[in-house]
Amino acid sequence: MIKIDMPSPEIVITKKRNQSGETSGSEISSVYGFTEYHRIPRDKGGLILFFNKDEELLFVGKARKLRPRVKKHFEDTVSPMKKYRDEVYKIAVCLVEDPMEREIYETYIINT
Repeated sequence: MIKIDMPSPEIVITKKRNQSGETSGSEISSVYGFTEYHRIPRDKGGLILFFNKDEELLFVGKARKLRPRVKKHFEDTVSPMKKYRDEVYKIAVCLVEDPMEREIYETYIINT
């Protein structure tokens, strides 16, 4: 069996709420509560992992441009995340520039 060492996430953001329970911040955070969304790089490739409050992995995906892809998952009407958007509590991002490595890591995560 081949052993694959997954890269550690370089960026991890969680939902934040202010004292009144309202979300604030950028355009995506005002609806989904991710006030540090701007930390996700625009023009870098990598893996996106969405987790719920119990640290259960809800979705893994790869992207050539990470921030637009994350945003699309929260706005697109055909996203596989459509039904689970409200459950997403944490977004972890692993920067992986090589497309073949992204494919391998995504497939590995899905199948383990």
